[in-house]
This record gives sequence, C-alpha cells and structure tokens, in this order.
Amino acid sequence: MAVKQLSVFIENRKGMLSEVTDALSDAHINLRALCLAEAADYGILRLIVDDTEKAVGIVRDTGRTVVVNDVVGVIVPDTPGGLNLVLHTLNGHDVGIDYMYAFISKENGKANVVFRTADVAAADKYLSDAGFELI
Repeated sequence: MAVKQLSVFIENRKGMLSEVTDALSDAHINLRALCLAEAADYGILRLIVDDTEKAVGIVRDTGRTVVVNDVVGVIVPDTPGGLNLVLHTLNGHDVGIDYMYAFISKENGKANVVFRTADVAAADKYLSDAGFELI
C-alpha cells in the first residue's frame, strides 16, 4: 500500500524550515516522518503527515512548491540485518531505490523505513509476498 509523501522545496536559509513547520502546526497537521536534504541554494523537505490534502494546501499558502509522491513504507525488525532483508528482497526483483529514510515507532518499537522507487506497486507486492508488513 503506497504512502503519500509531500516534497516541499525550500530555500536554504535560516528560518525557512520553521516557516513550513509553523504553518503545519498552526493547522493542526501532525508530522509522522520527515527527511531534509539540502543543496547549495535550496532544500527538499520530505514529509509524511496525518492529513495530506490539507497539508498540501497549507504549504502552498506559504508560497512554496509542493509535490505529492507515492512512496513505500515497510516495518522492519529493529535488529541487526533487519534492513538488509528488505534490501535483498528488492534487489532480488531488480527494484532500485531512489532514496530512503527511517524512523523508530514508539507504538511498535520497530524500525519503519520509507523509500522511493520507480515502481511502488511492484515493491509493495514483492515485500508483502516476502512477509513484510507495509505501513
């Protein structure tokens, strides 16, 4: 099952990140996961939130560009080699990963990995068929 992720383009200047998070907080949008990648002049803030449609409108109201993408979310055992099992499953089906990030869930005590691939549906199927729990 694909997860909706927001990619927000922000200037690489002090205070730009908090402008986005302030707007989301004021609108009672809960951040479930995030990743910030930077380049010289801009950054890409990747977010998974509890209300994607509302968050898109809020972010656009701040004057920023936002794109919604499908990503794969998988629950991984929080043990040495847990992620490696996921990667080998995908490699075995020739599924490449564009980027990924991870976080630990306080609810289940397991690692949650989010990644972008060219074929989200195929990655979901291969992981599910291999017995992995999808987010």
